Amino acid sequence: MTGTEAVTWAMVAPGILQVDLHRSPANALGLPIVDGLAAALDAADAAEDVRVVVVASDIAGFFAAGADIKLMATIDSAGFTEYGDKLRSALGRLAAPGRLSVAAVEGLALGGGLELAMACTMRVAGANAKFGLPEVKIGLIPGAGGTQRLPRLVGRGRALDIMLTARQVAAPEAAEIGLVDRLVEPGSALEAALALATELIGASALAQAAVIRTVDAAFDLSLEEGIALERFEVGDQFENGDGREGLTAFIEKRPPEFGRR
Repeated sequence: MTGTEAVTWAMVAPGILQVDLHRSPANALGLPIVDGLAAALDAADAAEDVRVVVVASDIAGFFAAGADIKLMATIDSAGFTEYGDKLRSALGRLAAPGRLSVAAVEGLALGGGLELAMACTMRVAGANAKFGLPEVKIGLIPGAGGTQRLPRLVGRGRALDIMLTARQVAAPEAAEIGLVDRLVEPGSALEAALALATELIGASALAQAAVIRTVDAAFDLSLEEGIALERFEVGDQFENGDGREGLTAFIEKRPPEFGRR
C-alpha cells in the first residue's frame, strides 16, 4: 500500500488497483483527497497492468460527504475556481472512456462524494448507502459534473427532483432508478466491487472503451448519427482491435489473447 495522507492505493489482484479514501471525519473532498486521487491515477497510468480502478472508503459511515465547505468558505473567487478545476480534472480523468472504474459505496455519498461515484464507470452500493446533491441548501449547484452526469444516469426529471429538493436517496431507490448498478448487503460493497472488477477484466479492454464511447455519444447524437458511429466502432474493433482474435479464439475453443489498449 502506498499513497498520501488522505488517499492510499495498492494492486489487490492482477489488473485491479484499489484506491482508499481516509480523510477524517467524513472524506470531504478537499485538496488532500483531490491531490491524492490525482496521484493514484498517475500511478494507474504508469502501471501497464492496471485494468480497473476500484474506489472505496476507510471511513465508517461515509464514502465521501461532499466538497470541502470549510475550504470554500475561506477562499476568494480565484481560489474557488482553482479548487473546482482541480476537482473536475481528477474526476474527468477517472471518467475517461479508456479507464474502467468501480465505486464501492457504503454510507453517505453526498455532493462531491456522489460526483466522485458518478465519475466511476459503475457503482456498487451497500443497502445502507445514501446519495444526494444538496448544494442548493448552501446557495450553490453541483460543480464537479453533477448536473451533467446525474441526468445521464437517471433522466432529467429524477435528476431535477434530487438536486432541487436536496433530498437523500436511499440505496434501494438509487438502484431502482439506475444511479447504482449493483446493490448488495451492507458492509459488502467493496467485496462486490472487487468481484465486478474481476468480471470486467475478462473482456477486451479495447472493446469496452468502444462501448463506453458509443453509449456516451447516444446522449448527444441523433439515432442515425449514433448508428453511424457504432458502424465505425465495430468495424474498427474488427480490423484494428481485438475482434479478429476474439472470433478466432471462439472458433478454436481457447481463451482469447486480447491487447492491452
